Amino acid sequence: MSLTHGLGKIHSEGYRTVVTLTDTDVAGLLAPAGLLFIKRMDHDSVRLPALPSGHSAASARPEHGRFDSLPDEVADVEADDMPEKVNAGWFRMATEFGLFNEDREFLLSVCYARYWETGTGDDDIAWVQVRLLNEWDLAASEVDLLRSWMAGMFTERFVPEFTMASLDGQMKLNTTVWGDGTVSTIVIRPGADRANSTHRR
Repeated sequence: MSLTHGLGKIHSEGYRTVVTLTDTDVAGLLAPAGLLFIKRMDHDSVRLPALPSGHSAASARPEHGRFDSLPDEVADVEADDMPEKVNAGWFRMATEFGLFNEDREFLLSVCYARYWETGTGDDDIAWVQVRLLNEWDLAASEVDLLRSWMAGMFTERFVPEFTMASLDGQMKLNTTVWGDGTVSTIVIRPGADRANSTHRR
């Protein structure tokens, strides 16, 4: 049995109650950031650049196709200009490394339900296809689906953290909060020009 209750859908499964967002919920939640929801992707249809076994985007190295934000694009989570730096660094890298297709569409990883809501012990994570509209703001719009929970170790303000990928499977992008209380963007795009790579250590 399932029913819609406010934001999300409640599913009764035996003794468990599973709460998850719907696609309509996700579309509405992303809209203030200037992201137009297109569709939820079937997991098997999503292609991502390959990394060696045991490596995540954050632990990848330049030889794996990793590129980092420029030094002046790295922002302290408490800095007044953090939203502007995050937006600018993200957009530069998204453009330079081919996140967008001709319609400015790409994939965004979205959490439809947290592990304590699913009853399975795992988050319900899905890739959704979105379009970047002319008016957008990923960092100052304070959209919860783009919120970094790790940033709560350093600040009470909203700090963004998200994972994206190109529809052609050639690149993956993470805007990430680091252990030193900074936030910046990294890209994985094997085979791209490494001349301007500035790997974080």
